[in-house]
Amino acid sequence: MVVDTDGKHSAEQLHCLVTGASGYIGGRLVPALLEAGHRVRCLARSPDKLRDHPWAAAAETVRGDVTDAESVEAAMRGVDVAYYLVHSLGSGSGFEDTDRRAARIFAERAHAAGVRRIVYLGGLTPQDVPEKALSPHLRSRAEVGRIFLDAAVPATVLRAAVVIGSGSASFEMLRYLTERLPVMVTPSWVHTRTQPIGVRDVLRYLVGSATMPTDVDRAFDIGGPDVLTYREMMRRYSEVAGLRRRIIVPVPVLTPGLSSHWVGLVTPVPASIARPLTESLRHEVVCHEHDIARYVPDPPGRPLPFDEALALALRRVREAQVATRWSSAALPGAPSDPLPTDPDWAGGSLYQDERQLPVDASREALWKVIEGIGGDNGWYSFPLAWAVRGWLDRFVGGVGLRRGRRDAARLRVGDSLDFWRVEEIEPVQLLRLRAEMRLPGLAWLEMYVETGAEGRTRYRQRALFHPRGLLGHAYWWSVSPFHAIVFGGMARNITQAAAKGVSERGSESRTDRVGHSRRGRGLRR
Repeated sequence: MVVDTDGKHSAEQLHCLVTGASGYIGGRLVPALLEAGHRVRCLARSPDKLRDHPWAAAAETVRGDVTDAESVEAAMRGVDVAYYLVHSLGSGSGFEDTDRRAARIFAERAHAAGVRRIVYLGGLTPQDVPEKALSPHLRSRAEVGRIFLDAAVPATVLRAAVVIGSGSASFEMLRYLTERLPVMVTPSWVHTRTQPIGVRDVLRYLVGSATMPTDVDRAFDIGGPDVLTYREMMRRYSEVAGLRRRIIVPVPVLTPGLSSHWVGLVTPVPASIARPLTESLRHEVVCHEHDIARYVPDPPGRPLPFDEALALALRRVREAQVATRWSSAALPGAPSDPLPTDPDWAGGSLYQDERQLPVDASREALWKVIEGIGGDNGWYSFPLAWAVRGWLDRFVGGVGLRRGRRDAARLRVGDSLDFWRVEEIEPVQLLRLRAEMRLPGLAWLEMYVETGAEGRTRYRQRALFHPRGLLGHAYWWSVSPFHAIVFGGMARNITQAAAKGVSERGSESRTDRVGHSRRGRGLRR
């Protein structure tokens, strides 16, 4: 007997395939399915990106891509339910063809493998608006849903609007717009009604969809109990977060493109991802049925009201317990090969800036500083230079420096870290970051903890750049004069921070010992 996420019993253990496990929803669905008693297999282009997740040892991970029919076919073997959580949010041109081809491959291979059900999470679309008038991203997600419903395998297509949860792109867009702008000049879409839903309810519906009867083959609208305009959502956020009342002045002149750049300027969400989010707010998107409750009953108090979903998300953020973020998924087109450590480097030129310094601290103390780098802690050198580089990256459509960290103290492979991605971690030894900023080439930053011949802790730092074409070579030589300031200062400040931490802890320990001693003498009197 299997117990599901709401304490009810399911008839059997199912074998579930999850695509998009490195993304925001997928990274939370896997542990929810495991908790419900199901077996889980993840299909990932880079399985190593999932290895540090708390659930990694309990799930199987196979290498593959939804656009590769052979890898999808292999991943489908022995699977009962296949979850399709892949979409092209933030990708470039041609994404509609890619989405269409991937969905057809997925549906065809699921049928060939004898999969019982496909579950897809798509976007809620307005009823009275012609599909051709929708944004390209909403139109594509609607088309993917139709492909699955027209396929031979029974499908559950869940359609949601704004998802509220710690780390979701929609939540962070709402959060930063409201917190950073006490007075806002906003686009006219702030008056458009939408029906947000808490991420916990999205996951509950996804897990429950696995055990739907075989004759169910349809789409379901899913949403919370509140229908709100974006203006009302911002005001409700300010109340839940304890902020002063925000002044909101809508203007009709901000197009979706301008809106996305405005959002990208104020929030960590880059314009490439903000645009499809803002375009989806142009039309009213509310649920027209709640039939999902026939198959996945709502327990008391669910779906969560908007204010409760906000409060839960804010608590997770403040307690640094964000399981996944919108930036968990790799950027479309982000480089994955080759590695800077590959033997017999075959990629041509590889520029390096390497620095080494002794450290008056233990390996563990140095590692604590290294693993805490980025986000609110900064990059330990010339903050203005890092900020300018981030602004320039945002200006040309990159992610910039505002993505921050998922967790203030701990990193795992696959985490986004400002405009870097964590590519490798060897605790108390190595942190390797791969650049996701807009560059004419591939770039990495490596930080090592080593022990010198005399037994003293040593910090080693390498910045590597593999140029792409003449522009790449020109880029490296144009920025190399600043490396002594940026990378040299970074190495010095990291080692000093590690030593300072040891010194401060030593002072605290001495204070504690003196305090205890004095208290002891006082008691003896």
